[in-house]
Amino acid sequence: MRVAFAGTPDFSVPALAALLRSPHQVVGVLTQPDRPKGRGQQVASSPVKQAAEAARVPIAQPETLKTEEGRAALAGWRPDVLVVVA
Repeated sequence: MRVAFAGTPDFSVPALAALLRSPHQVVGVLTQPDRPKGRGQQVASSPVKQAAEAARVPIAQPETLKTEEGRAALAGWRPDVLVVVA
C-alpha cells in the first residue's frame, strides 16, 4: 500500500517509524514548515521532518492544505491512504 504520513510533533515519530518498518511504501511526509524555536529563535525542523530526512522519504511543508498548491506534493505522491498523527 502507498502511504503518505502527516505529523509534526515528537509523539508522531514512533508512528512514522512503525510505517517505515512495515511492508507498506511510505511515499511522502507532510509536516509543518520550519519555524523559529527557543530563546535564540533559531529556525528548527520538526521531529517528523528529521525522521523523514533520515529515512530519505520525500517531504512537503506547505503552509496550508486548503489550496491546490498546498496539496500538490500529496497529489503527486498518489497515496492509497494518508495517516495523520498530530
